[in-house]
Amino acid sequence: MTNEVSPPVPLASSQTSGRMARFSEFWFYFSVNKGAVIGFAVLVLLVLIAIFGPLIAPHAPYQQYRDALLTPPSWQVGGKEQFLLGTDAVGRDLLSRLIYGARYSLFIGLIVVTFAMITGVILGVLAGYFRGWVDTLIMRIMDIILAFPPLLLALVLVAILGPGLFNAMIAIALVLQPHFARLTRAAVMSEKNREYVIASKLAGAGHLRLMFKTILPNCLAPLIVQGTLSFSNAILEAAALGFLGMGAQPPTPEWGTMLAEAREFILRAWWVVTFPGLAILITVLAINLVGDGLRDALDPKLKRS
Repeated sequence: MTNEVSPPVPLASSQTSGRMARFSEFWFYFSVNKGAVIGFAVLVLLVLIAIFGPLIAPHAPYQQYRDALLTPPSWQVGGKEQFLLGTDAVGRDLLSRLIYGARYSLFIGLIVVTFAMITGVILGVLAGYFRGWVDTLIMRIMDIILAFPPLLLALVLVAILGPGLFNAMIAIALVLQPHFARLTRAAVMSEKNREYVIASKLAGAGHLRLMFKTILPNCLAPLIVQGTLSFSNAILEAAALGFLGMGAQPPTPEWGTMLAEAREFILRAWWVVTFPGLAILITVLAINLVGDGLRDALDPKLKRS
């Protein structure tokens, strides 16, 4: 009687199946949170609108129609079908400016979170790994930044650097950076004495390899959640700076700047204030819901519960 030997499973196939299993587990816990699924759908829609904005927008964002100043939405008396959400004080189509504004808001969030995460993670890894005076120096600087209200500190930094979208993004990134640094430090401190780190150290791994190749990949779950929540904070603070005249400058179709331009018309042209405000509200709410879903899916403690 011969024993049949099953053919070996290819390594690439087993790795692929492992990734699919992890993704299926992640999606199961993520989809349990219905709010997160709705937020994800809204976020995907916003990204598509931002990407295909020039094809979707009915008008150019800077084009002015002098015969249609402060035209109400098309469903109101005096509205025009060619301006679905109405026009602003200089006759620019509000819908087109909102569509192009999605590009600016998502771009701001992406750049700010990327910069804040990279610098914050590097500082947090150094503080958590080396401890001692390095940890004390970095964390005291982070504590000083956190001692100020975020918007006030961002305003001071923009006042020093000068008004503008780029300077506003730098200021917001510096304000958000301590959250990543403190989170990374705590995660590295909990991981650095585990067996796999000690084994890598005994195998001759250097400090850089231990910090960024061995320890850091096991600290990514809370950083992903924090990055998502910081994304919404970045959009909100950029809109606040734009509203105060310290962020994107007119005639840039950024939502906060659009609100600033429409302040004086709030009583007689409700649409020029309401729709940019709703755009900010929906975007920030969708991102926060996605962040809650990511926390549910990536936090082992919540999985067990």
